[in-house]
Amino acid sequence: MPYRSPIRHIIAAGAFALSVSGLSICSPAFAQQTVKIGSVLSVTGPASFLGEPEDKTLRMYVEKINAAGGVAGKKIELVIYDDGGDANKARTFATRLIEDDKVVAMVGGSTTGTTMAMIPVFEDAQVPFISLAGAIDVIDPVRKYVFKTPHTDKMACEKIFENLKQRNLTKIAMISGTDGFGASMRAQCVKVAPTYDVEILTEETYGPRDSDMTVQLTKIKGVAGIQAVVNPGFGQGPAIVTRNFAQLGMSATPLYQSHGVASKSFIELAGAAAEGVRLPAAALLVGDKLPDSDPQKKVVVDYKQAYEATTKQPVSTFGGHAYDGLFILVDAMKRADSTDAKKVRDEIEKTKGFVGTGGIVTMSPTDHLGLDLTAFKMLEIKDGDWTLVRPGG
Repeated sequence: MPYRSPIRHIIAAGAFALSVSGLSICSPAFAQQTVKIGSVLSVTGPASFLGEPEDKTLRMYVEKINAAGGVAGKKIELVIYDDGGDANKARTFATRLIEDDKVVAMVGGSTTGTTMAMIPVFEDAQVPFISLAGAIDVIDPVRKYVFKTPHTDKMACEKIFENLKQRNLTKIAMISGTDGFGASMRAQCVKVAPTYDVEILTEETYGPRDSDMTVQLTKIKGVAGIQAVVNPGFGQGPAIVTRNFAQLGMSATPLYQSHGVASKSFIELAGAAAEGVRLPAAALLVGDKLPDSDPQKKVVVDYKQAYEATTKQPVSTFGGHAYDGLFILVDAMKRADSTDAKKVRDEIEKTKGFVGTGGIVTMSPTDHLGLDLTAFKMLEIKDGDWTLVRPGG
């Protein structure tokens, strides 16, 4: 893999800058005309399938925003660090964004682990942090300066169990990743299962570096009465689970994945074994299948077309989370007519009716996500592509 500098800046067009050791050094006059927004992403490493589309999305849209005149009278200077999926590096870079780069806000945090490591830095500095991570722990309990864009792991459990109940499937097994997201979603599923009359008959786990889950799935296969299997996890683990599931002849049992695998790469990694797998995900993956009356359709279709035309890669919900985070922030700056961190924070919290790729967002002092369960779509993989599961299906 080619070397990537740990820091990269996007500077407003036409600015005078000198490049020294990978850093862009701006004149004082230019600095006064720009607003610095920070981002720490897992562009490389095991979570690069999250961080890479987030990185590309932020770069693409900051360029568009700057070309249109910027925000609150200033061009955006985007400062991105690549943490490689390492929580310790993420915290170090978060500190650098605050102390050295003097950012007024942050859109980033690809994983739950890196996000949780960075939260104290931004809370202490009183700088708004819009996370792109999945776990509910990011915004529960509510922290004054922390927000997030993806649906939570708790919501994923609820959407899956809702669909299971519609299919009269109430006895399940779980096989969960031990990473931050997998462990958090597993805990949330255990907590909400009784609400949906779902009984978890047995559980297994796997580590982020495990390359075969046959042993765990064989144990699950041997338990009588299991009607479905739920896999909280992200990264390559769920694709391995899906392949092993098929290899063991378990395909007649419904398999559910989380929104942590909502990208074309999961289908490619799992191959033919992905056929019939269900998962909750944002409308972005099925934008062309939405009715014209759906308020999200134009947003998700426009983003998909722009992203794929620019990057020559399939769209994923993960880049969509970055799109939502950036524009929630930009809209807050416009309403505040300011780039002051505290004023911007207040306006983020007042976000109402924002139509994003993840849903229609309305935040409040007690809700720093602003999405409800209707923002999730239940998808099923058919013929190597995403299809919408109709209500009651």
